Amino acid sequence: MTDLTALFTDLVRLETRLYNVLDARLKAEHELPLGQFEFLRFIEAHGTTRVFDLARAMAITVGATSKAVDRLESAGRVRRTANPDDRRSSLVALTPDGEHALTAAKPTVEAELNTWVGSILPTEVLDQLATSLSMLRQRAESDSRTDRREVFKT
Repeated sequence: MTDLTALFTDLVRLETRLYNVLDARLKAEHELPLGQFEFLRFIEAHGTTRVFDLARAMAITVGATSKAVDRLESAGRVRRTANPDDRRSSLVALTPDGEHALTAAKPTVEAELNTWVGSILPTEVLDQLATSLSMLRQRAESDSRTDRREVFKT
């Protein structure tokens, strides 16, 4: 039987190490922290998005997300516009500079992930891992207990 606590530890330690390696390389080569890269990827995939949608996707607070968007906006990588459907929120979209930064950084991320993951695991194992992690993530995202705001209400 698999030791789930050991599995959890391995997942967390792997994520931390991969995050640090990717973050350092992106900063050094593109002056783009990994967190900002992830925001740009989400915005690119969704066209225009609300800060709330980014916060939910990244599993962080709206306040932290708003500050991150402020930094991206200051760097000229995104722009905010009024949300015509909801005056309480704004919409965030990539600027041409944001698109350029993301396009330049993607091959760096892919190369680093290939070094640390893709070149280690056989294709079949990698495919199964991707499927399994996606299932686990979907489960976690559908459970309100994984939203830390809900955890402390009990």
